[in-house]
Amino acid sequence: MKSRNRLMGAALAALILVSAPRIFAQDWPQWRGPERNGKVTGFTAPATWPKELTLKWKVTVGSGDSTPALVGDKLYVFSRQGDDEVTTCIAAATGKTLWENKYAAAAVTGPAARHPGPRGSPAVAEGKVVTLGADGVLSCLDAASGKELWRKDEFPGVVPKFFTGMSPIIVDGMAIAYLGGPGNGAIMAFDATSGNPKWKWGGEGPDYGSPALMTVAGVKQLVTLTEKSLVGIGLADGKLLWQVPFPAQGMAYNADTPIVDGDTVIYAGQNRGTKAVKIEKQDDGFAAKELWSNPQVAVQFNTPVLKDGLIFGLSDKGMFFCLDAKTGKTDWIDTIKRGGNFAAILDAGSVILAMPSTSELIAFKPSDQDYAELARIKVAETPTYAHPVIAGNRVFVKDQDSLAMWTIE
Repeated sequence: MKSRNRLMGAALAALILVSAPRIFAQDWPQWRGPERNGKVTGFTAPATWPKELTLKWKVTVGSGDSTPALVGDKLYVFSRQGDDEVTTCIAAATGKTLWENKYAAAAVTGPAARHPGPRGSPAVAEGKVVTLGADGVLSCLDAASGKELWRKDEFPGVVPKFFTGMSPIIVDGMAIAYLGGPGNGAIMAFDATSGNPKWKWGGEGPDYGSPALMTVAGVKQLVTLTEKSLVGIGLADGKLLWQVPFPAQGMAYNADTPIVDGDTVIYAGQNRGTKAVKIEKQDDGFAAKELWSNPQVAVQFNTPVLKDGLIFGLSDKGMFFCLDAKTGKTDWIDTIKRGGNFAAILDAGSVILAMPSTSELIAFKPSDQDYAELARIKVAETPTYAHPVIAGNRVFVKDQDSLAMWTIE
């Protein structure tokens, strides 16, 4: 009987493993990857880089700067098609559309109209897809079927000057997004299944960056830039835990995602340099202690990556740089301007991968000595503002209105 029970148990365990959702190390389920830190896993750089990548498929998906999410064998793309904002589920191997979900969306107007599609990247977790539209519409869909679970517009018509920029997050059964606009906005958490409100913090309005997660003294925190500050918000209840003033100056904005390294937060802004603070438990609360400040090197539309104690990014002057993460000291700044101050920056193991809006995939060595370029390969004919998604030897690129899969061979 015991032997039979053991066999039945083993069979049941095998059945559970077979029927469980497939999870891949190469998944890119949200903005800046699984840990929202720009780190690619499962990539092996070629000994000799090819002059070109191999195009496997390319499909038109609509306009937008949103980075696709990759989960298992499916891509989730958020874009604008005509008068609608559309979430499209695509087979990663073939580019075939599996399902679409769309809704009528307000037009992007004014100076932001040059980028008419959504900017925020989908978050995929717990069997759900959460998107934040350019005009602030927050949606939650079933990841398998595309069925709408809920959709909300908490601050109708109220958005930052250049419309929304942040990417939502799914964590601990909640969908969290920074909604509204200057002087009238809030970080809001909703039950991911029902859409019921869980908590909100409305101290300041949003700017264009996205939140990261950290844990200090056992307390989970959501760390993000607002229009005026860097803040830590309690994940369980939405309470403000600590705050550091960081107001934008002149025509600048707060547009990067904070880098979390243990109890340290590294952040930057145009014309204000790069800074680091340590979050410490104090009595019944928390405090942020400044560790260093480098006023010479700053970023605008770019979040650097932290690798082996070094910070790599693209400056607000359009040049690659390397900083010492412990001291903030500038190790090097490249002398070549990249045609703008936007670039995706990824830690891909033995190389740093970058893609400026010029649509060139650039590989360089992660060294503190100098900038050493290994490859520069054109991957699109129109400007790219979405991050490339790297999975094994596959490179998924969302350009102005298309999504393509390239391979490194």
